[in-house]
Formats: sequence, structure tokens, C-alpha cells
Amino acid sequence: MRKKIIAGNWKMNKTPSETVQLINELRPLVASEEVDVVFCVPAISLTKAIEAAQGSNIEIGAENMYYEESGAYTGEIAPNMLTDIGVKYVIIGHSERREYFAETDETVNKKVLKAFEHGITPIVCCGESLTQREQGVTIDWIRQQIKIAFLNVTSEQAKAAVIAYEPIWAIGTGKVATSEQAQEVCAAIRQCIKEIYDEATAEAIRIQYGGSVTADSASELFAQPDIDGGLVGGASLKPDFGKIVNYK
Repeated sequence: MRKKIIAGNWKMNKTPSETVQLINELRPLVASEEVDVVFCVPAISLTKAIEAAQGSNIEIGAENMYYEESGAYTGEIAPNMLTDIGVKYVIIGHSERREYFAETDETVNKKVLKAFEHGITPIVCCGESLTQREQGVTIDWIRQQIKIAFLNVTSEQAKAAVIAYEPIWAIGTGKVATSEQAQEVCAAIRQCIKEIYDEATAEAIRIQYGGSVTADSASELFAQPDIDGGLVGGASLKPDFGKIVNYK
């Protein structure tokens, strides 16, 4: 039985001092032994977030990471910089990174491999645009993203990974894929992993749904057989995140 994982993607929100304040507010609200809870916060707030989360069930993740160890990459963050302060997770390939910062399937793959090399769990994002959904190419598009992202990733590494399916048309729009739509794609992702590796790997990997997840929609979404939690945006910055974590 896969343990649910519910992660908050804070995006470009909250100063370091505001981060401490919010984590202190959320700590008692997200306390749960039934799900893994991760807060992915801006890089400048990572150290403060780790300090604020000490002694709680909250793990801290980064929102991005570069695929080189060091060098002349102004503004980027190396994986060992993250592990040195205790970061356990990193979001890779979010649609906003792809859209605004020219990330590609190939750079996503490089980052996934580098994250595993340093013992960081990648939350690998995939998702389709509204046009792609309307044209009926959603599954083909997602399969391509997954196959390239997991190129040269071993089955043991893949078992530890997290995949976040986020339909781009549902991110920050207030629109949520129906539970049936979300389940259909997450099942297709699991089938794709089975084809790349084997059934054991497909059954082990955790697949999240993301895209305007709320306290009202969480229980129905997370009840689907192939949805193992959520990557939550705006709602992760509010007390309602506690209701999402304790969705049952």
C-alpha cells in the first residue's frame, strides 16, 4: 500500500520571516502519520524552513535545482547545496519552469539523474495544455514527458521517485480536473512506468495530482486508485492546507 504524499509548492511567495510564521501556523494543522507532508519553498527560505520544521512531520523541498555540481552558472543552485542544509525533495520540471525558463524534457532528465545521485527525491512534473487536451493528445504527450524524464533512471531509483501530474489548464485557474480525468492520466502514467520497468516499480512509484487542489476536492481525488496525494499550490499557503492533509 503506497503512502500518500501531499506537498505544498509555495512558488514565489513568502519571505524567510513569513515562512517561519506560516510553518509555525501550519505545523499543528498538518500533523499526520498517515501521509508524508512536504513544503517546497523558495530557495532563500530553505534554511529558515528547515529550522522551523524541526521536530515535526514536515519535510522541506526545493522548487528547483541545477544539474551541475558547481561552476559558472549564475543564479543556480547545486544539489550539494541543498543536501548540505537538509533538503530532502526537489520539484523538477514544473510547467511554470518549462514555460517561463525554457526547461525541456532533456533538462528535466538531467536534473532527475542528478537529484538521485545526491539522494534527493525528485517530484517530477508532467502535464498537458488545454489545446493538447482538446485535441486528444494528452496521454501521448504525458507518456513522452515521462519516458524522457526517466531515461537512464534505474528501477530502484524510480521506485523512490514521485511524479506529479498537473494539467496546465488547471494550475491557478480554479479549474480542477474531474476525479475521472485525473485518474485516467495517473493510471496511464503508472502503465507507462510498468512498460519502462516492471509491475513492481509501477506499483511502488507515487503519483500525485496537482492543479487547484482544495479541501473540498482532495478527498475524492485522493480516493482514486492511482492518485497517491497532491502537489498543492495556492492552498498550501493557507490554513486550509491542514484540511487537505487530513482529507479523510
